[in-house]
Amino acid sequence: MEKHEVVKDLGAGNFGVARLLRHKGTKELVAMKYTERGHKIDENVAREIINHSSLRHPNIIRFKEASILFDRICSAGRFSGDEARYFFQQLISSVNYCHSMMLR
Repeated sequence: MEKHEVVKDLGAGNFGVARLLRHKGTKELVAMKYTERGHKIDENVAREIINHSSLRHPNIIRFKEASILFDRICSAGRFSGDEARYFFQQLISSVNYCHSMMLR
């Protein structure tokens, strides 16, 4: 966060808040989601994974794969920049698919 300043909050969901940030050096705008952590939050995320396991799209991970990613997130807590970028790109594609299926 030292390299960015918060411009504004974009919205809040069940597990965190999305914020618009500006890079202090380049002035580039980026969106970042801050996710709360804790036992109850982890339970809700696990439930959401189960509920979405019936969706079929190349960028929507299956339940088994999702549980591996979920375990990775819970155990490590943070991704490297490249790892986060990889998962975020796939996440955006899958959210687009969900919206096309009228899932909001």
